Amino acid sequence: MSESTSSGSLNNRVMGDPELKRLLIVDDEETIRLALSKFLRSRGYDVDTAEATPAALAFLRQGHYSLMLCDIRMPGMSGLELVPIAHEIDADLAVIMLTAVNDAPTAAESISAGAMEYLTKPVDLLDLLAAIERVVHRRDLAVEQRNVERLIESEVARRTADLERERVVAMSACVDAIAHLVAMHESQDPYQSGTSTRVSAIARATAEEMGLPEETLEQVATAARLHDVGKIALRDAVLNKPGALSAEEFEQVKDHVRIGMEILAPLRQLHDVLDFVRDHHEHWDGSGYPRGIMGDHISIGGRILCAADAFIALTSRRAYRPAMSLEDTVDYLAAHAGGLIDPAVYVALQTVVAERRVLGLVAD
Repeated sequence: MSESTSSGSLNNRVMGDPELKRLLIVDDEETIRLALSKFLRSRGYDVDTAEATPAALAFLRQGHYSLMLCDIRMPGMSGLELVPIAHEIDADLAVIMLTAVNDAPTAAESISAGAMEYLTKPVDLLDLLAAIERVVHRRDLAVEQRNVERLIESEVARRTADLERERVVAMSACVDAIAHLVAMHESQDPYQSGTSTRVSAIARATAEEMGLPEETLEQVATAARLHDVGKIALRDAVLNKPGALSAEEFEQVKDHVRIGMEILAPLRQLHDVLDFVRDHHEHWDGSGYPRGIMGDHISIGGRILCAADAFIALTSRRAYRPAMSLEDTVDYLAAHAGGLIDPAVYVALQTVVAERRVLGLVAD
């Protein structure tokens, strides 16, 4: 296949290019080949001749031609069979069919095969010259139109890629800004400082242990950084209360998921990340909030965040209790696998903790 056809690159042949003066005559009658080639050479064309399809194909594979004059009826493969193969080699090749039979079906068949004109023998040389000029001009216009279309497609693709890069950069900046806001809010409480970072680390490691794809790993880690953004709207007296929460206070705490989703709503292009944030307090048995869904109806990221959030909360010191050890926390959560936590997520979390994959990020 020619370079312009196989690579999809732009065809840079223009009027005046020597290649546009190259013609190939394919006819099994030697007298016709000699007469036509002599006439066309006298008019400035570079002409090659072939007596049958094999020789014609050899010429076409060796170099570009602007046009092929091809007899319809030849020994072996006919001209009508040759044309589609020629266009596979060079899609820009113009074709004029020659035949001694002047009938509408043959003409229609020629055009259907890919020819641009159809002439009957004996050919008037001036008519032939005019036909060649018309066909070459049409071919040139078609090539230029295709070039323009490819340029447009290339520019659209380039600009689309630029816009996508800009969108990713802007989205990343927004995520970083919100995550920084969460971190600043956590830093005001010595018991909460760095919580989202630790949740993100163990959530990503758990997702990796579960064999989830890289894109999901990143989404889980991002959702973990953002999952508690709604808490910035809650009163510190409720968040840091040393004793048990009243029913009203617990409802206030639960509302942080709704508030967080409202804060993150403009980032709707995050798609799965937002689903993970929304679901991080849903429980495997359906006892969680805000929707009270259960099992596989909970997003995979939400299930992982639920387990990671519980693990970090239990291994972190609070004003009203000391931190639990890693081993005690894993044992404690084992009793909640199938209730609070997806059993498969628990198994992965247990492995991550046992292998100390996030050592230094989780309080020991």
